[in-house]
Amino acid sequence: MSLQGWTFLIVGLTFGLYLAIAWWTRVRDVRGFYVAGRGVPAAANGMATAADWMSAASFISMAGLISTMGQSGGVYLMGWTGGYVLLALLLAPSLRKFGHYTVPDFVGDRYESNVARLVAVFCALFVSFTYVAGQMRGVGVVFSRFLEVDIDVGVMIGVAIVFVYSTLGGMKGITWTQVAQYWVLITAFLIPAIAISLRLTGSPLPQVGLGGELLGADGAPSGVFLLDKLDAVSQELGFARYTEAFTGPWDRTNVLLVALGLMIGTAGLPHVIVRFYTTRTVRGARWSGFWAILFIAALYLTAPATAAFARTFMIESLNGRTAETLPDWYQSWSKTGLIAWIDDGDGVIRYSAGEDNELFRVGTINPMEFASMQQAHQRWIDAGGAEGADARVELRARGLSGPDPDIIVLATPEMAELANWIIALVAAGGLAAALSTASGLLLVVSSSVAHDLYFRVLKPQASEKQRLLVGRATIGVAVVVAGVFGIHPPGFVSQVVAFAFGLAASSFFPVLVLGIFSQRVGTVPATCGMIVGISFTAFYIVGTVFFGMDRFTFGVLPSGVNPQGIGVIGAILNFAVALGLTPLFPPPSESVRRLVDAVREPEDAGAAVAIEASAEH
Repeated sequence: MSLQGWTFLIVGLTFGLYLAIAWWTRVRDVRGFYVAGRGVPAAANGMATAADWMSAASFISMAGLISTMGQSGGVYLMGWTGGYVLLALLLAPSLRKFGHYTVPDFVGDRYESNVARLVAVFCALFVSFTYVAGQMRGVGVVFSRFLEVDIDVGVMIGVAIVFVYSTLGGMKGITWTQVAQYWVLITAFLIPAIAISLRLTGSPLPQVGLGGELLGADGAPSGVFLLDKLDAVSQELGFARYTEAFTGPWDRTNVLLVALGLMIGTAGLPHVIVRFYTTRTVRGARWSGFWAILFIAALYLTAPATAAFARTFMIESLNGRTAETLPDWYQSWSKTGLIAWIDDGDGVIRYSAGEDNELFRVGTINPMEFASMQQAHQRWIDAGGAEGADARVELRARGLSGPDPDIIVLATPEMAELANWIIALVAAGGLAAALSTASGLLLVVSSSVAHDLYFRVLKPQASEKQRLLVGRATIGVAVVVAGVFGIHPPGFVSQVVAFAFGLAASSFFPVLVLGIFSQRVGTVPATCGMIVGISFTAFYIVGTVFFGMDRFTFGVLPSGVNPQGIGVIGAILNFAVALGLTPLFPPPSESVRRLVDAVREPEDAGAAVAIEASAEH
């Protein structure tokens, strides 16, 4: 069967499964819509959390970043994984004990203010829409290549699927759909990694293959280790050694800031936090954290091997090739506009650092420059390559040398010439990763508007039917906005997602930590801290990335490619403002202070029930 046939079959079967689960789990009450009735078993919640967490950034882009950055890309592994440990151990059990539906709900009740609640709603919407942009772009990338449809059409198909199972089942439907999506995405990630590891090194474990000897033409060990070969080839082509740490802009300061920013950003992501509200007990929340970390590890421990395999195939299949000998995978992916070759006149590709590098992706991190990027590429096409040098200069000036990181994982099975069904399975896995996270984010948007804004502020007397109607209508609007972001993304998948982490780190993490561990911080200090933190971080990211503003804060990040490390500075400002203002304003009420004490005590079923009952009204 052809690749397209396999893709239609596997993607169609998985989409059918998601829709069937949505119909089976449809809900008619707000408790089921927002927190799945608080009846999800810990292991199942761990799978759903893993799927919700391992977005298109983890599945599609993370290995691509490690592949292009080498060891420096490990900062994403450390940041994202460490952040989940931080969340599971520090915040999740206490938040579950509070018993709310959403993060803004916690903020509003803990700080006894609808103003604080509204600021938290704004932060949740800002973070969620930024994050969902990366997911919908991932959907478009997969569809554009494997189903050979326009990226815009692909995004709209993904939007329709997410809309159906999000509105029908709410959190209950999303949870059980994410359980299925976890198995689709992890199978799709592991099978090609195992197959390639066997082919290159003879080991069925990719982690062992990463440090193993390459096989020779006769199938016997060649005596050359994979990483040694990558180091040698990278240096020969003018790049830093693949295994060298702290290269280019990734010095120790920025690695520390980015890793810490991703960690505390993870602990502040509202769509991840809400997953801990769905368990039956506080004990279940703790155990679901354990299961989630275990399920996440299956992909994260494999990603470095996949990245190294992809780098090996990328260089070997492209460097020194001519237009007549370009591999089939390149011809297929060039149609998506995510990789392009602009010849300097000699007809040979030189995949190297510096001025000789002739590989350019046509994607862009800046939507305002996208039109000029397309025009530069089109000038080269129209001139038959004769004026390629001009286009090369214009492209290089924007730092867009090399293939788009988003294609690395998706293209690697084709580079390795694996079976069509494996390639199609990878496409289904990429869609599962993107759609699972997108649905969680859309529910955060819906609950923030329908529960925190409509019910808790505008119309407290609203009936359950009215609240459900507003929640489902909000998802409808949000999914359209998500589709627009998918069609006009502000960057490649992992970059957009990293922006969201910086925003979450600077807004939610401090207010949650202070809300749980400090009795003294009150309404005004917490609200001002959130406003200062997210405003500074958003201003810095938008200014440095999109408007060329000088990086005035410790040079974070000098490259301007991934300024999410600034989220740490935003979080520090948030903490400083909140703690600095605390002595100047009155403390919370006695009931709130008792509540803060109660959630930090060892588990007490009676206290937990009382807290939950008071929170749910």
